[in-house]
Amino acid sequence: MAAATSAYSAPKTVLVLGDSLSAEYGLSRGTGWVALAEQKLKQNNIDALVVNASVSGETTSGGRSRLPALLAKHKPDLVVIELGANDGLRGLPVAAAKANLLAMNEAATKANARVMLIGMRMPPNYGRDYADKFFAMYGALSKEIKAPLVPFMLDGVAEKPQLFQPDRLHPLADAHPIILANIWPTLQKAIKAK
Repeated sequence: MAAATSAYSAPKTVLVLGDSLSAEYGLSRGTGWVALAEQKLKQNNIDALVVNASVSGETTSGGRSRLPALLAKHKPDLVVIELGANDGLRGLPVAAAKANLLAMNEAATKANARVMLIGMRMPPNYGRDYADKFFAMYGALSKEIKAPLVPFMLDGVAEKPQLFQPDRLHPLADAHPIILANIWPTLQKAIKAK
């Protein structure tokens, strides 16, 4: 009985599979939204282990190829997928990004993990049609796979140039509490869900 109790009360493992926006690109370690989420989980007495497997420059294709090994190694309960921005910046087909995200959801489901999606918007200079299709993909996918979605992680950040590093692509540490505020309500619910 003790073994069953300890297995039940084991911390949940959250695997974050993202790109530079989650990998603390250009930031001091511990100042990005993933590290802040880990601190907030502790403050809220939510027993969860966060594994940040984010890599700068990652595309949905790269995430798809890396995910099976990460699932086998970490056995997560929840996989937070923050990918697609680099696909969009390279003008890759929206359908290809969606197919990769679908495949990641399938791999996670087979490994008994739930998926949470974090959406992204493309800057308007990528063309209205492409930007709209890209953004809409996340909402459609979320409904299709019944996964919780944060529609746009840079809400309240994207429109403020002063919150970005000189490359104008990567937010400063000051922006990451705002990013976490966008992600936290969905993340908290997803972790607590069975």
